[in-house]
Amino acid sequence: MIEIQNESRRLLDTEDGEEIGVRSEQDAYLDKVKNGKLFLATLAAVLGPLSFGFVLGYSSPAIPELSTITDPRLRLDDDEASWFGSIVTIGAAIGGLLGGWMVDKIGRKLSLMFCSLPYIFGFTIVIAAQNVWMLYLGRVLTGLASGVTSLVVPLYISEIAHERVRGTMGSCVQLMVVTGIMGAYIAGMFLDWRWLAICCSIPPTMMMVFMCFMPETPRFLLSQGKRREAEEAVRFLRGPDAPAEWECARIEDASDNQGGSLGMADLKDPGVYKPLVVGIMLMLFQQLTGINAIMFYAETIFEEAHFKNSNVATVVVAAIQVVFTAVAALVMDRAGRKLLLILSGVSMCLSTAAFGVYFKLSSETHGNSSGLCLVESPLAENPAVGLSWLALASMGFFITGFSLGWGPIPWLVMSEIFPSRVKGFASSVCVLTNWGSAFIITKTFQDLMDLLTNAGTFWLFSGCCALNIVFTILFVPETKGKTLEQIQTQFKGTPE
Repeated sequence: MIEIQNESRRLLDTEDGEEIGVRSEQDAYLDKVKNGKLFLATLAAVLGPLSFGFVLGYSSPAIPELSTITDPRLRLDDDEASWFGSIVTIGAAIGGLLGGWMVDKIGRKLSLMFCSLPYIFGFTIVIAAQNVWMLYLGRVLTGLASGVTSLVVPLYISEIAHERVRGTMGSCVQLMVVTGIMGAYIAGMFLDWRWLAICCSIPPTMMMVFMCFMPETPRFLLSQGKRREAEEAVRFLRGPDAPAEWECARIEDASDNQGGSLGMADLKDPGVYKPLVVGIMLMLFQQLTGINAIMFYAETIFEEAHFKNSNVATVVVAAIQVVFTAVAALVMDRAGRKLLLILSGVSMCLSTAAFGVYFKLSSETHGNSSGLCLVESPLAENPAVGLSWLALASMGFFITGFSLGWGPIPWLVMSEIFPSRVKGFASSVCVLTNWGSAFIITKTFQDLMDLLTNAGTFWLFSGCCALNIVFTILFVPETKGKTLEQIQTQFKGTPE
């Protein structure tokens, strides 16, 4: 312990009686860093979110085919098709809880490798399905793996990446999710549902193989008392010129200040409960933006704007998400998380309000202001082309805004703000909140439309987006350019 403190002091001490400061030492350290193998490790890890995206995207091309299949044992009615699409979220919520336990017990790397198994087994069961219940089981297993992935991958990347590139690397999680969704849509245009499932099982298989050659995170190794292995991991990730001993000493010093394992008394610690509340609210507000509602209406909106091929339309929507999530990744470490969240919230607030206006004007045009039936909504009729283009513009504006901020950033911030001793527990609570609220909102969406009308529902989403702007301004800290330890110190309110 004394040696660690001396090591840190030697590198962070004063020079000529003037304090050099932690930042200048960090800059000197980071100038020696080589990022090549860090990018390689990130690429191996984000094959998990790519698999996750294929799971989410699989149902869109598969359901129409399974609804008209000649085999009565596999044919889905409307209710079964709804469950086939949404049951993934139940598996993902369970996977979030399981992932929180796994990352603390067996580590980040092994958790990633093991979560590839339910992906592969799940798609194998779908491929071999003889009845609807086998389809459900396959979807639950792939959902379980998705829940583990959505927790472990952001955590793994945040712990291996340094502060100069952590925002960009962390944003690659959401980028690969939407890339996987687009990949499933495109593959679904050419492959039947069984061959599509085979295609979807390739990324998790690759992840399991590639992760064999990647290191465990230095923070987890140090938490297990494995200093030598941690230094080897740092050398792999930072290159031979960066002093691995300095980074390990800094992490250990911060871990000593944080204390040991999680106890109930820790929930009174502002360094624990403040980031936990921020993480939970970010996940809740992400689902309350109305993203599922917009995606639900996407195909119909394109049809009313005279895009005849709905398959191409869904690929276009996915492509918009990919492009602007990539833009977010590129600017994340320059613009910062908070600014992008605010701009994203403003964009979604305005576009969902415009959607409400579209529904209101459409229903008045056709003398149907009740909007009680989702299937025979104003969109199902034939509103003026001008109104259709209002909906199309609103959807494009919304998806752009969501992709720039509230899509990738909640997952990124979740991976940055928690102390090491509570990361597994706190991250699992956040993931459970996200997937649990996604399931509830998706399954109650029809009831909400019946109660508030189409226009009222989207105005409610607009109000939620306005609230998330206020929440971001008041409570979400800026984490750009800070080490994980500095972020956690900021929540505790103690000097860095």
